[in-house]
Amino acid sequence: MTVTMKEEKEMSTLSYKNIKTETDGQIAIVSLNRPQVLNALNHELMAELADCLEKHDADENVRVIILTGGERAFAAGADIKEMCDESAVSILLKDRLATWDRVRYIKKPIIAAVSGFALGGGCELAMTCDMIIASESAQFGQPEINIGVIPGAGGTQRLTLAVGKYKAMELILTGRPFSAQEAHAIGLVNKVVPTELLLEEAKNLAKEIAKKSPLATRAAKESVLKTYDTTLTEGLNFERKSFYMLFASEDQKEGMKAFMEKRPAVFSGR
Repeated sequence: MTVTMKEEKEMSTLSYKNIKTETDGQIAIVSLNRPQVLNALNHELMAELADCLEKHDADENVRVIILTGGERAFAAGADIKEMCDESAVSILLKDRLATWDRVRYIKKPIIAAVSGFALGGGCELAMTCDMIIASESAQFGQPEINIGVIPGAGGTQRLTLAVGKYKAMELILTGRPFSAQEAHAIGLVNKVVPTELLLEEAKNLAKEIAKKSPLATRAAKESVLKTYDTTLTEGLNFERKSFYMLFASEDQKEGMKAFMEKRPAVFSGR
């Protein structure tokens, strides 16, 4: 999708109430910004986040997105004040969790850089991303069972897919928090780093991915995610078609030519 001059101007002046965003070369950095409530996720924040991510997704100058919070909290959970008086009917009709689907359908890779609390909806938001870099202070958990509900934004599904039935069952049914080190040990987190190096490590990973073909990166992300909702046979067919399709791209020609000429490839996203 090509970004118009008007859209480029809008991208350079993106401004929101509950999040902050900036770009560093081909990397977009989006920060949750409700520090007074430890970045609790209310509907307004999620709507702004979805809008911001979609704009970065449409910007050809951006190849990878980093989603982060503050040092004390990535996001301490959903905003309970917003939900406590809801009824089954009212919360169904509002269907505010549908906003999360907009985050799920972002095509560019998203790296979560997590420090401090990532509990409930915060843990679910991190798991919606494609990779997770955690600081040593990060604390994950799905504590919804403690307030009489269950995870509602993908926690029961994504955590199980990431760590397996038995560990997910323990963590969700007890609601206990778990450290960055445990998250790494069970396969939920890519890397654990000192708090002061968190954003630097996330940027290093993002810059490495940004060097690759944007078309191939998008196809690879779609193919990996396809394993979530299809059979092996269907997933293999999807992968194969995506592989064939990339041979129509300039990036495929450049990548293979650069390999033969023993030089770094310069990808255009075409």
